[in-house]
Formats: sequence, structure tokens, C-alpha cells
Amino acid sequence: MANMNMNKMMKQVQDMQKQMVKTQEELATLEVEASAGGGMVTVKVSGDLKIISIKIDPGAVDPEDVEMLEDMVLAATNEALRSAQELANSKMSGVTGGLNIPGLM
Repeated sequence: MANMNMNKMMKQVQDMQKQMVKTQEELATLEVEASAGGGMVTVKVSGDLKIISIKIDPGAVDPEDVEMLEDMVLAATNEALRSAQELANSKMSGVTGGLNIPGLM
């Protein structure tokens, strides 16, 4: 009886691992976008937390205030990464049934 339960549990773990790999592959194809400075800086990040692109409106480039541009890039990047992490967590919790498994994203 215990052997059947163990076999069933191992099958469930294997199924979960397959689903996690599939979900991670899917995340790599998804994108989130965030902007700062009223759209002057836009950052796109993939669901697997890779920065895809950074767009800067030429009007945001002020040689007298480079620090403001740096702040906008930083703000947009951090927001895009936060959104991508939230997306990844949401997708993975669907696979793990809400279990917090260390090392996943």
C-alpha cells in the first residue's frame, strides 16, 4: 500500500516538473512593459526576467540633467522587472498549486 502511494506521489512530482518546464518556456515568450516620465522611457522585460528593450524619447535627453534620465530608466526598469516577476509568480503558482518552492524564479 505504501509503495503505491509513493509511486503515485513520484508520478505527481514528475508531472509537476514537466509542467514547470513548459511554464518556464512559455514565460520566455511573454513580455511586460513599464514606462516612466510620462512615457519618455519605456522598458520591456520577458516573463523570464530578461530585459528585451529600452526606448528613450529624444525629448528625455537633456545634457544638463542626465541624472533625471538615469532615474527614469531605473524606475521603468524596476517596474518592468517587478511586473515580470509578478507574472512569473502567478504562472508558477498555477503549476505548484501555491506551494512556495525555493529556487523557482
